[in-house]
Amino acid sequence: MPWVAYIPIATTLFCIYFFSVIYPHWRAKPQALYLMWWTIGVVCYGIGTLVESIHTLYGWSPLIFKSWYIAGAFLGGVPLAQGTVYLLMPKALAHKMTAVLLVVLVISSALVIASPLDESLVTHKLQGNVLEWTFIRAITPFVNIYAFIFLVGGALYSAARYFKTVEFKGRFWGNGLIALGGLLPGIGGTMAKFGQTYVLYVTELIGILLIFAGYSVIRRDKTLSIHQNQARATPA
Repeated sequence: MPWVAYIPIATTLFCIYFFSVIYPHWRAKPQALYLMWWTIGVVCYGIGTLVESIHTLYGWSPLIFKSWYIAGAFLGGVPLAQGTVYLLMPKALAHKMTAVLLVVLVISSALVIASPLDESLVTHKLQGNVLEWTFIRAITPFVNIYAFIFLVGGALYSAARYFKTVEFKGRFWGNGLIALGGLLPGIGGTMAKFGQTYVLYVTELIGILLIFAGYSVIRRDKTLSIHQNQARATPA
């Protein structure tokens, strides 16, 4: 295995650290559902890279492949994006969006579990073309677009609003880092569809580092958030 195949191990370890930081933050503000979803998002991100790490260390198996596809294609960025939904949207609307999203994710994951695999296409890299039910791969772009709109788009929207006022400089840069961090794994995922799985490993690590950096910058900022759902939460 080339050295780049071991990058998910570092990403997984960093996700554990990220979780140790964000989980107490959420528990100090339990009414902040956006923090709950971001915490879940960090866990799911780490599960995805953990599966990649296991593949690097122990090789391919149907269980590893299907776990990787579900964790990466369907759960990679969606919980983080859902955190932004709860940050920006009224709670009632966010709940409805969550219900629809969960139905889609459960059905999609069940299809992956049930799909036969063409093991003649297995290589030393994890690739989605092993799925015999190829229509499943047509579902993933819709899930990824959803994650892109709310994780990357939501961060860019916030950054644009904060850019207008000098006192919000920290929040502007923080959201900019989160947007870039959310974009990179999506680029890596697209490359993985063309067989460049190792590009995904690199972008996953850089992406979570940038998201953490943005989160840290925003958390240290002492200005009051322009988002009501965030401003109403009890300070940690």
